[in-house]
Amino acid sequence: LSLDRVQVLDCDVEEPNVHILLKPEVGETFPVELQVPRILEERCDYCGECARFCQFNALFVAGETAMVFPELCHSCGGCSIVCPRDAIVEEPRQIGRILKGRAGEIDLVYGEINVGEALAVPIIAAVKDHVDEGAMVIIDSAPGSACPLVETVHGVDFCLLVTEPTPFGLHDLQVAVEVVQILGVPMGVLVNFAGIGDRGVYTFCEEQGIPIMMEIPFDRRIAELYSRGVPFVEAMPEWRQRFRDLVGQIEEMVK
Repeated sequence: LSLDRVQVLDCDVEEPNVHILLKPEVGETFPVELQVPRILEERCDYCGECARFCQFNALFVAGETAMVFPELCHSCGGCSIVCPRDAIVEEPRQIGRILKGRAGEIDLVYGEINVGEALAVPIIAAVKDHVDEGAMVIIDSAPGSACPLVETVHGVDFCLLVTEPTPFGLHDLQVAVEVVQILGVPMGVLVNFAGIGDRGVYTFCEEQGIPIMMEIPFDRRIAELYSRGVPFVEAMPEWRQRFRDLVGQIEEMVK
């Protein structure tokens, strides 16, 4: 877009793909770690207080056996607090990593969750820790309306929801709108694959007073470019000004 001082954060840490399009030169990587419990067998009397406390079943105690399931641990530290024998210590466990790079004039930060891990939110939070407060920051969220969306959208100035004009797209949009409304973040909608489906998305946005800020047509050329990892504005330069206008609309709405 040739905007001044732009930073992109890819918070879709389970399937990051912005780097495929921007092709940055990665300069730094950082591990993302959680503190998980380790039981000191010589102190443990197998009372089971830790297992009863844990809401995620990350600890199991039966007879004279105490087990930790680190993949289930949310790193709250509560088990070590309630243990009457001080038999629990915490140790770091890496669940993913953060990568920082540069593509032309754009700074890119993205996260990658380790295969088999379930907790995306701590990695998303770690990506957002690298926000450049002096830049225009564009954050890409994972699809859906669960915890990754909440963590990504929390604290932003504006949320642009991308949908498609189909019953499936309408359903997901309705749920996402409810989440963003609860978070108190101003929003607009971009309709992708415009020209297919029905008018349900448009009717819903009109009823909710949510502006439709751009439409991207159902176009084979765009799909082919995307499949090759090419931003379609490079091959279809007439879209550059449309995206600049979109940024201008958002800036006016958040003033």
